[in-house]
Amino acid sequence: MGRRWLLTMILVVGWFHCHFAVSVAAEAPTPEQLQFFETSIRPVLVEHCQKCHGETKQWGSLRLDSAKALLEGGDSGAAVVPGQPEKSLLIRAIRQQDEDLKMPPKGKLSDKQVADFILWIKQGAHYPAAAESGKVRSRDPNHWTFKTPIDPAVPTIRDTAWPKSVLDHFILAKLETEKLAPAAPADKRALIRRATFDVTGLPPTPEEIEKFLADNDPDAFAKLVDRLLASAAYGERWGRHWLDVARYADSNGLDENVAQGNAWRYRDYVVAAFNIDKPYDQFLVEQIAGDLLPATDDVAVRNERLIATGFLAIGPKVLAEVDESKMQMDIVDEQIDTLGRAILGMTFGCARCHDHKFDPIQTADYYGLAGIFKSTRTMDSFKKVAKWHENPLPTPEALAQKTAFDAQLATAKGAIQKLTDAADTKLKEANSKGEKLPEKLETLYPEETKVELKRLRDELAKLEKAAPEMPSAMSVSDDTVADVAIHIRGNPLKLGEVVARHVPTVLEGPTAREFSTKSSGRLELAQSLIEKRHPLTSRVLVNRVWRWHFGKGLVRTTDNFGLLGEPATHPELLDWLAIRFMEQGWSIKKLHRLIMLSSTYQLSSHVDPTVVERDPENLFYGRSTIQRLEAEEIRDAMLAVSGKLDRTLGGSLLNVKNRAYFFDHTSKDLTDYSSPRRSIYLPVVRNNVYDLFQLLDYPDAAIPTGDRTTTTVAPQALLMMNSDFVSKASADLAERLLGLPQKDDVRRIEELYLLAYGRVVTPDEIEQSKSFVAEIEKALQPSDPDPANRHKRAWATLCQVVLAANEFIYVQ
Repeated sequence: MGRRWLLTMILVVGWFHCHFAVSVAAEAPTPEQLQFFETSIRPVLVEHCQKCHGETKQWGSLRLDSAKALLEGGDSGAAVVPGQPEKSLLIRAIRQQDEDLKMPPKGKLSDKQVADFILWIKQGAHYPAAAESGKVRSRDPNHWTFKTPIDPAVPTIRDTAWPKSVLDHFILAKLETEKLAPAAPADKRALIRRATFDVTGLPPTPEEIEKFLADNDPDAFAKLVDRLLASAAYGERWGRHWLDVARYADSNGLDENVAQGNAWRYRDYVVAAFNIDKPYDQFLVEQIAGDLLPATDDVAVRNERLIATGFLAIGPKVLAEVDESKMQMDIVDEQIDTLGRAILGMTFGCARCHDHKFDPIQTADYYGLAGIFKSTRTMDSFKKVAKWHENPLPTPEALAQKTAFDAQLATAKGAIQKLTDAADTKLKEANSKGEKLPEKLETLYPEETKVELKRLRDELAKLEKAAPEMPSAMSVSDDTVADVAIHIRGNPLKLGEVVARHVPTVLEGPTAREFSTKSSGRLELAQSLIEKRHPLTSRVLVNRVWRWHFGKGLVRTTDNFGLLGEPATHPELLDWLAIRFMEQGWSIKKLHRLIMLSSTYQLSSHVDPTVVERDPENLFYGRSTIQRLEAEEIRDAMLAVSGKLDRTLGGSLLNVKNRAYFFDHTSKDLTDYSSPRRSIYLPVVRNNVYDLFQLLDYPDAAIPTGDRTTTTVAPQALLMMNSDFVSKASADLAERLLGLPQKDDVRRIEELYLLAYGRVVTPDEIEQSKSFVAEIEKALQPSDPDPANRHKRAWATLCQVVLAANEFIYVQ
């Protein structure tokens, strides 16, 4: 027990070693928290509270229209205690648990609204000043975000020898202005490990490292990048990035956490799209309006386009919502929010209730988009429990299978009909006296006929149960086309002026786009997004790619380019990349090459401490930022180095049928994460994310996420110590090493370091590893009399220490 405790503490200390402490500044709300307030809190306060606790009336001396008023409270004290909902009078009031404290006095907030207020107070009860006064901070349509990218002049630099790309000129110009020098280039071992994880999400093999080190060609790194981009693992890695943005999941979440049994087809579509380098403009159009593209005789292309619209369908839905109109508009709202955040880096949600407080998005713009999505069929039924729409995917093979089955079914039914007809005829012929026969003649059949009829019906029932399931995709299609009236304060029962379907005015070109009266308008919307004059589409995507390479975007608020977002650190570089991206056919692989072949990408993470002092956040990109692997990379890397990773592409790992309940919080849990497949194929179950992923900052699969957080907390170290998965991966790695043909512990230790860290082990590390194994074997001797087993367990422990170390989990 003592040694196990000691090893735990070693891992905990090792995990935190060299990490920066991160604290949350409670007084500074994030853009997401402000968005949450504007969409979920402020409308409820206005609708249900401020008539009696606002500017004109203050019952109980209480106002609820400003942060100051909330904290000052009324006759009963402060309305909220930031961070402590259980101590907040407001929560007691809206829960209506006390007879003398029930608000609103007429009616009760929904459970979701109460939960939203609890979350809001937990987050600090942020109440933005702009919402307090009703004044707009800024809705400037001339803000750079809403202007078409302009090809900038390439900056003049002093050190003309350093750049490998025009991109480098923009970086170096800023560094020189700040009187900073870039770090030295990374060594080849660091570079291949960085690039391989970056592009594929997997570690380089010792053989790949050796080959790269031996290649002295000046284009060696370019060849490496090309090889990595051609790998099927590239689509799995970068497809996963897009799935974060698309809020992909295999379950609905929320109230009815049923299986989205065909969502995987959308995931596989995304992986394939990245692997074939599908142009990003085409990628977007297919996801928004693939079903509306011109008809084609190519069945595979038709099905692919239908599957792509899963982007609009896979979001979470309150399937048990009793108000069908509200459910429909909530789904529309979720689609608008996803479109805004994922593709445009904009938050549209708050315009459902009022003009956007910060960006030039009017309520009319919101309902112009709402008409497009309300004219789209996402659901087949809104009745509890609601049923989402799926498009059939007929293929020649599936149709042939169905035809064969239908023929079998007809034969089986025909045999039953033939038997009953013959038996009925015999009975009628035998009834010479004309006696009244029972309505069901079967009761008069001879016993042998009854037995035969039962046999045939049993066979029919068995056949019907074995009916082939025709492939279908969780996707959308067009519905009844209709413009939508403005919902006053978001209330579907209080309607204002009907708004024609349109894209937000600030994002429209010089001529307003006409929307067909015969289709939803999704195709027109998609086409507007890929116009080269569009101010956001290309910028947002290149910024995402930059962030996924460097750990932070040129605009660090990757999902918010609006006024609440941060300004670009290098705006000219952002525009230069956006224009090159479009000029090169919206090719993401070409964008990767442009970035990765630059001097900026290839910098070392080692730099003079004085440089770190002057640029602690590396805003000027004078060095490479050390980054922790994401949850999936850590899991996949452990499987890869242990030799157990299953590289099979695509398909579903769900073990429940489509729309089945496979998880709830009481008794049922049919989730399974035991597969050795890559992490992208593991089920993503909203409300029950794989615990290993949860602890390693897996994003909320209910909302678009383009910027995963990276935390450093003690449970992560304990996970590396106690997780069954980590223990098994360590044992498998030990077995791999002990199975090497050379029966030499030194050779095994050398291989361990090459596999895990991609480098040569030092003499000191060899001696430390040998001593560690010997000590563990000695400690195990009293409880394990088998020397071979002790040796295996000691090696597994050494492997676990190596896999839990920073050097494995971080990339320089």
